[in-house]
Amino acid sequence: MAHNVIAEAKRCLNCKKPLCRTGCPINTPIPNFIQTFLNGDIEEAGRMLFDNNPLSVVCSIVCNHGNQCQGHCVRGLKGEPVEISTIENFISERYLDSLVLSKAESNGIKVAVIGSGPAGITIAITMAQLGYDVTVFESKSDIGGVLRFGIPEFRLPKVIVDRYKTLMLRLGIKLKFNVTIGKAFGVEELFRDGFKAISIGTGVTWPIALNIKGETLGHVHYGVHFLEKPEAYRDQLGKSMVIIGAGNVAMDVARTALRMGVRDVKITVRSDTYSASEEEKQYAEYEGAEFIFNKQPVEITDDGVMFVDTVCDEQHRIISTSDTPTLMQADSVMICISQRPSNMILTQTKGLEINERGLAKIAENGETTREGVFASGDVVKGAKTVVEAAEQSKRVAYAMHGYLQGLKK
Repeated sequence: MAHNVIAEAKRCLNCKKPLCRTGCPINTPIPNFIQTFLNGDIEEAGRMLFDNNPLSVVCSIVCNHGNQCQGHCVRGLKGEPVEISTIENFISERYLDSLVLSKAESNGIKVAVIGSGPAGITIAITMAQLGYDVTVFESKSDIGGVLRFGIPEFRLPKVIVDRYKTLMLRLGIKLKFNVTIGKAFGVEELFRDGFKAISIGTGVTWPIALNIKGETLGHVHYGVHFLEKPEAYRDQLGKSMVIIGAGNVAMDVARTALRMGVRDVKITVRSDTYSASEEEKQYAEYEGAEFIFNKQPVEITDDGVMFVDTVCDEQHRIISTSDTPTLMQADSVMICISQRPSNMILTQTKGLEINERGLAKIAENGETTREGVFASGDVVKGAKTVVEAAEQSKRVAYAMHGYLQGLKK
């Protein structure tokens, strides 16, 4: 492994205008960390990666590298791009075990971080390093959000998420589990108890429904719920499954179901294209999932799903549908069309405005319409990627820092 990483790193051209960096949502200093690594300073290379993106090791595994860094590599124009993700993973994974984070002297200011997914982890670590007294409030029994409860083990080992938990505790971050803000207490009580700023990063954990007849039947499930604890569904899936939707959640559901013994998995799409990354689509196909395009569900029955055929224009928009539905038989049905925020905290917090999609309204710096309350990640943008959540949350953390320092003047 190490020899391959070194050989791959040597393929980097150290471009003066690195397009790979332009293609990275969080602007990772790619040629710089690779050259630092090749010069023998793996610790410094790891520090560069972590300082730029605390979730570097996670992003090196789950990012859509083909559309981002590696997809922009100059070497890819006439051959194979440099496997930047492999190099990043080797360096950042090792660094996570050995790093000793610098931390500013405690300033005694309390900050609440609601949610411990990619957004919450990024903000909590950044604010703790800046000297704040950080408490994370998590509705589940462990940290990670989508990293632990939404991405299958075969894609992202949970031991990596556990290492972030250890890191956060070493930084002095307090973790409160099984606490849903908006039930026993809310934002008002947090301010009452001395928290000077609050970050909301609760993600989008509620599935969007199809709103068609049969959706409440016993063999119909939602992909985000299934991925949270697949083993709970083991005796309910049967031998055949129809998946409605073709994003990355659908790919994870298909691959997980195939590993659990479902023999016939069909991924159906309303249009003539898919929204998942090309890499994830290929994995699902190679593992046995069948893709069926131009199928719009109109009803779910005990025997499967009734579909009508669709016709799309050049922009993949549906322009017509057939008149007669046909049955696609299945023992189980998984709905994976998208997610929306669990909006309890958003709707119950005085002065906090949401948009028509139920997402938090924010200013450019991440501050919501309620002073002292910030938001980042999927609860602001909808279901996006880990790296996008990390990039925005890093900016929001420094905006919170600026806001809190302003209160002291």
